[in-house]
Amino acid sequence: MSTDFAKTYQDQLSICIDQAIAEDIGHGDQTSLAIFDAAHQSSAQLIAKGDGVFAGLGFVQMLFERHAPDVKVIGQHNEGLPFKAGEVLLHLKGATQSILSLERIALNALQRMSGIAKTTHSLHQKIAHTSCQLLDTRKTTPNFRIAEKWAVAIGGGTNHRMGLYDAIMVKDNHIDFVGDIPTTLAKVKSYLDGLEHPIPVIVETRNLEQIDHCMDFPWVERILLDNMTPKEVQSAVSHIAGAVSTEASGNITPQNIASYAETGVDFLSLGFLTHSAPIVDMSLVKV
Repeated sequence: MSTDFAKTYQDQLSICIDQAIAEDIGHGDQTSLAIFDAAHQSSAQLIAKGDGVFAGLGFVQMLFERHAPDVKVIGQHNEGLPFKAGEVLLHLKGATQSILSLERIALNALQRMSGIAKTTHSLHQKIAHTSCQLLDTRKTTPNFRIAEKWAVAIGGGTNHRMGLYDAIMVKDNHIDFVGDIPTTLAKVKSYLDGLEHPIPVIVETRNLEQIDHCMDFPWVERILLDNMTPKEVQSAVSHIAGAVSTEASGNITPQNIASYAETGVDFLSLGFLTHSAPIVDMSLVKV
């Protein structure tokens, strides 16, 4: 999964890493340049200071391959697997200037991604007895979305659309601004017919009447059941009866997620996976 994700989103990950370099290092790490010459070599290890699910090794490998190929990144723990406080997660060997200059970017990514993977894994376990899949959302940190969605995938979740560009998702505001679902979807169909390649269409609904309108357009790939109770979701899923895939979103929490998954809905999307996942503290120490 980690390798496949990196290949698929190589360009976006490269941009993310380069922006992080520009933000933190700029025209040079003045402290490391002042203290160490270019030939100085060191070894360091990353130690977990809390429990988590390891994510971000692939990101850090790309970071050093791209900006400090003189540093070897040696993983001591597999991505996607839980770890405990005190465990060594990876080793770094190479130029001291490079290790210290990239330390904070690496730690920020590993701590954040491992926290998201831990949260995703925990919620995935709560619904593992069902066939429901866990989706992320666009509620992500600006300029770090690609890494956060990578962490969701590592933690056992499924990526929703990456942005506004790779799917059409008709939300309540789109419908309200137009006036109704049939008119809105007629406009969408006209737009789709002019595209060179097809893209999926998801439509947000708030009641059975809107669901019925969506089902009049068989090319709609998924119906999103927005801000419904588990009982309402179950009723809607029964009403749709497998004619189109279903997704529930809104007001889903770690406390009630199992009750939503047990309704028979195909997907649950949670901004919680990314916007509320705590980091897992880590430390890089010389060895």
